[in-house]
Amino acid sequence: MDTDDELRIDAPHRELLDQILDKWSLGVLNELCERPCRFNELRRAIPQVTQKSLTATLRRLERNGVIEREVVSVRPVAVRYRITPLGKTLRHPVDVLLAWASQNMPAVERAREEFKTREEGEAGF
Repeated sequence: MDTDDELRIDAPHRELLDQILDKWSLGVLNELCERPCRFNELRRAIPQVTQKSLTATLRRLERNGVIEREVVSVRPVAVRYRITPLGKTLRHPVDVLLAWASQNMPAVERAREEFKTREEGEAGF
């Protein structure tokens, strides 16, 4: 990303933001900011996520250094996930985005309604 006045998001930045700000990652990060969790604890905390999606999300976050995986016992295998110091630095920017969304949701809803009305008018409905 440039530091000039021009906002330019390069491919590596876009890929990282896509992986960190996606639907399931935000839920996982929210849970792990509170406490370390095992896989099934995360599944219960985020009931809409499938096992496959949660596994993929955890792997992406681990690969990016945002969370870490710790094997806590070998028989049976038990794994606990925790947020890393790098992951903790995401808290403030995510909170800022969520505050922006909350503050601007009424304007976004109005824009959506206006768009829908225009689309319906153009389509002849």
